[in-house]
Amino acid sequence: MVGIVSYGVYIPRWRIKTEEIAKVWDQDADRFKEGLLVEEKSVPSLDEDTVTLAVEAARNALNRSPEVNAKEIGALYVGSESHPYAVKPTATIVAEAIDATPSLTAADMEFACKAGTAGLQACMGLVKAEYVKYGMAIGADTAQAQPSDALEYTAAAGAAAYIIGRDSVIADIEGTYSTTQDVPDFWRREGEGYPQHGGRFTGEPAYFTQVVNCTRGLMERLGTKPKDYDYAVFHQPNGKFPLRAAQILGFDKEKVMPGLIVTKIGNTYSGASLLGLASVLDQAKQGDRILVTSYGSGAGSDSFSIVVTNLIEEKRDLAPSTEFYINRKEYIDYAHYSKFKRQLRGFVN
Repeated sequence: MVGIVSYGVYIPRWRIKTEEIAKVWDQDADRFKEGLLVEEKSVPSLDEDTVTLAVEAARNALNRSPEVNAKEIGALYVGSESHPYAVKPTATIVAEAIDATPSLTAADMEFACKAGTAGLQACMGLVKAEYVKYGMAIGADTAQAQPSDALEYTAAAGAAAYIIGRDSVIADIEGTYSTTQDVPDFWRREGEGYPQHGGRFTGEPAYFTQVVNCTRGLMERLGTKPKDYDYAVFHQPNGKFPLRAAQILGFDKEKVMPGLIVTKIGNTYSGASLLGLASVLDQAKQGDRILVTSYGSGAGSDSFSIVVTNLIEEKRDLAPSTEFYINRKEYIDYAHYSKFKRQLRGFVN
């Protein structure tokens, strides 16, 4: 069975609190904290972008699985909606940085926040067909948000990398399922600096329709029910959406909380569901079954049913945990946030 051989994460150390953003725009911090269930978010430094985040996560994934040689990775996909180049792939830079073989297929994925899981499925297919021995899928973003918009309270930065293969598997992927529809809930046209969104439209017709239908489709295909899972990870644009999705689907809140990290670091977009999964793998034990459903605006979802193997204990501590990066933090004010996010257009430092 094809499965997860290793994983690695990276989250920038800088944080900005919800109160600091609200203070600048004279907005009600409590309204956003209670409405979004986000206390603070991660912020990329001046020398960090989607490439550097992806490289750090990829290196951690390789460190967690010493038996995997980077030269054996035959496919590498980087999913993001904040690739630093409009024309030049992120994946080639990451491949070079980890000293992967030139004899590999590499590409950038784009499907809003589910681009990382789309790469995961592509790697699964290539490994299962025995075209490659290992594939690496990365979800990484330094998310954009227009100043003073509600998105600014959640748009964060982070990355998660997964190595997919047949040998030394720490978690079997027993099934995957996807749904896709044309739903204009969130978009950014070429040349525009910030995305736009449909407000409340992003909920019922978009996020919940895709996440709920995709998760049900996977469980129907596998003949499983919520009670068969020990953990559930849903895409987390904020703290409320995944909890409500879990309630609709019949998952207990206790199964969602271990992977619900958006409250501490914000929405890492393509990295969100994969970072949530990494947080669960950091604590899961042999035999535990995990359900993961991503979501990407536009719109679509990918669901996975994953069963942890006994090898998880051997590899877990070979690279920094998700909790390590969550707790490794320093706070900045809005002035430094603006500088790090390069919001002063035309300013040269």
